[in-house]
Amino acid sequence: MGLVNWEWRGRSAANGAAALLASVAAIALSAQLANAQQAADQQTDQMKKADEAAPAGATLLDKILVISRTGETAIESLASASHVDQEQLDRRMATTPNEMLLGVPGVAAQADARRVSTSINIRGLQDFGRVAVIVDGARQNFQRSDHGTQSTFYIDPELVKSVDVIRGPVANTYGSGAIGGVVFFDTKDAEDFLKPNETWAGSVTGRYESNGKGWTSSASGAYRFNENWDALGNIVYRNYDDYKDGGGDTVKGTGFDVLSGLLKTTIRPTDNSELKLGWVGSSDGWNEISGGVPVNDVDLKSNTFTARYNITDEDKSWLDLHINTSYNKTNLDLTSLVPQNRFDPVTGLPIVLPAGSQSTFDVGTTGIDIWNTSRFETGGIAHELTYGGDWVGDNVKTGGAAGGDSFYTPSGKRNVSGTYVQDKLTWEWLEVIAGLRYDSYSLKDDTHDISGDKVSPRITVGVTPFESAGLAGLQFYGTYAEGYRSPSITETLISGNHPAGVSFPFLPNPNLRPETGKTTEFGINYKQNDIIEAGDAFRLKAAYFNNDVDDYIDGVTLSPFDPTSGCPFGPGIPICFQYQNFAKAKINGFEMEGVYDAAWGYAGLSASTISGHTISYEGDRADLATIPSSQVTAQLGLRFLEDKLTVGGEVQYNGKPKGNAVAKDYTLVNAFASYQATDNLKVDFRADNLFDVKYANPLNGGTTVAVYEPGITLKLAATMRFGG
Repeated sequence: MGLVNWEWRGRSAANGAAALLASVAAIALSAQLANAQQAADQQTDQMKKADEAAPAGATLLDKILVISRTGETAIESLASASHVDQEQLDRRMATTPNEMLLGVPGVAAQADARRVSTSINIRGLQDFGRVAVIVDGARQNFQRSDHGTQSTFYIDPELVKSVDVIRGPVANTYGSGAIGGVVFFDTKDAEDFLKPNETWAGSVTGRYESNGKGWTSSASGAYRFNENWDALGNIVYRNYDDYKDGGGDTVKGTGFDVLSGLLKTTIRPTDNSELKLGWVGSSDGWNEISGGVPVNDVDLKSNTFTARYNITDEDKSWLDLHINTSYNKTNLDLTSLVPQNRFDPVTGLPIVLPAGSQSTFDVGTTGIDIWNTSRFETGGIAHELTYGGDWVGDNVKTGGAAGGDSFYTPSGKRNVSGTYVQDKLTWEWLEVIAGLRYDSYSLKDDTHDISGDKVSPRITVGVTPFESAGLAGLQFYGTYAEGYRSPSITETLISGNHPAGVSFPFLPNPNLRPETGKTTEFGINYKQNDIIEAGDAFRLKAAYFNNDVDDYIDGVTLSPFDPTSGCPFGPGIPICFQYQNFAKAKINGFEMEGVYDAAWGYAGLSASTISGHTISYEGDRADLATIPSSQVTAQLGLRFLEDKLTVGGEVQYNGKPKGNAVAKDYTLVNAFASYQATDNLKVDFRADNLFDVKYANPLNGGTTVAVYEPGITLKLAATMRFGG
């Protein structure tokens, strides 16, 4: 859609920033008066809570997945699942969403100079809902036509307490279209913040980053009204200048200024039920630049509202009901700052877009998700029968001046819905999961009305064949699963002429067929305690997968000299662009994730390698442009001073994907330290890209100009907490 680099213009957000600074000052003053013993008690209570949640020798893979519908941990899941907890997030000191997913196998994040907007790639699949990104149960479906990534979401890492990832269409109980997988961000709760004997608590965090001279201020406050009602609020303000890459060059347009917030309350009507009401929002502003000159002023506001209710029978037999409702609204307003030479979207003839012209992108997503799990036994076989349904509706409204960018992100409505049933059967050493999901969709604008449906199966068999002490924790599993993704509004209805640079038409394609992902996966889970010393633990997950995506959708160029293409002759270069089906995309790869944890520290190793290509209906093969780097990530952490001090580092090797002409191999080294200086003061330090490597994300290789990632970045943060 024309080359744009991005230059974030810091906005004052004067009222919000002033309020934030005032609250920070008030909290800091109160912190000096806080009782240090209360903080010590809190640390003890948190340790007790962690011990109750996981057995002795537990590791990260033993944490229950928030996304799990049957209360599984990652190591228990007969699927490729990963969990990132609060401790890991704190250690990573993430500034942007992509930094939260460091080392998660099979997962890559794409973000160009717009650092706060992120697209997630799982196993080489991304954009247009192939990966379901969910925040507190709300689907994030914002999309804007552009070079590079098409689908982005907005969440500040400071608001997140955990991230769960399930790779592949085995995640089809979490909604329609997720043929690549699901990423679930769970935001912070008051009960995670308040200790049992506290009525209120607060904290303040200040952080400085050397690269881009960035500042982050975060303030949190929680209040317990009574034992069945609590609330939490969090506000985050970030102000960053342009960063420098590993070659010492300033990457223009990478600074940003963002204000984010979170409000959440939890109400427990009975001992067996819980209602969570939440809001997550952000307000961003930046300038888009072209040729070093600001050309567009951009304002973005994202708001997510959620209500989650669950009720569980006392003996957890037939009733474990969950009802989630959500609404996400993202508004992006673009105003031209200078006159711009463009092409008329209808005629393709040159026009001038005057300064002050506006384009608007409004995407609203409504969702309902209801499921229940019944637990019972028949003939010595334990059943976990899960059944439910979900519906997601997208309402896209774009508008503005003729020739404005919004013309190429068409307006329209899309509804996707599904129902499913899944039974998990367990008998001694054998575990079987069998499920069916029915999906349907409808998509329409003023002139089109398209629909379709499909039934998708899943069958998984897991065996734990050994009883000897060293092998008792070894489990093998195999899975066949299908997923169904309907075409998006843009893929189906995009039209008009390319807006800048060169002129050529976009052709709509109302005949697009939905994609069907067919995945076969073989994996192992292994867990063992007391291997080298008492209380230590080792956990390992590994899997090989093969995913055939039938009727894969991708953009193609057509020639008017081909009478079957439907591409007309006209002004500009003699090609057209259209989203079309391919016979299939074939993707396969290997993933592993292991961790060893002991009193002295921990060591982790993860790896993934993915390859993929498309096959046309004529049998022609082409490398898939969305294949990420192969990765190997090693992590080591050492604990000292009765666990008050943790130091360590990460080394990550990235191997360029096949067929990517601009990608290169590179290795990153990071280091970190976390010190509980006093009972109520914590200090964190981190050094990213310690050896100042100059590198670019291969997923940005399809954009017009490579955007290099940050060079060496030093981060220093202090957090003070208090309560009463």
